[in-house]
Amino acid sequence: MKIAIEFYASLMKYLPPGGKRFRRDLKVDDGLQLQPLIDQYNISAEEAHIVLVNGHFVALENRADRVLVENDVVSIWPPVAGG
Repeated sequence: MKIAIEFYASLMKYLPPGGKRFRRDLKVDDGLQLQPLIDQYNISAEEAHIVLVNGHFVALENRADRVLVENDVVSIWPPVAGG
């Protein structure tokens, strides 16, 4: 199935080559869960501070149970600071 990943800020270094600046389209196995996808890119729980699927926040404790489906967009941000 086809999904897209978006990594922002310091996480962009984990993106595979090709595609748009912060987004890559991927083909993955049906039934892939969110946490194994994150783990595949060696992004720690501390680094994956904000995780969205199709614009909806997925809490850390729910990531292992969230099954991805065709055309999902997974967006990941590191912790951010500002004032």
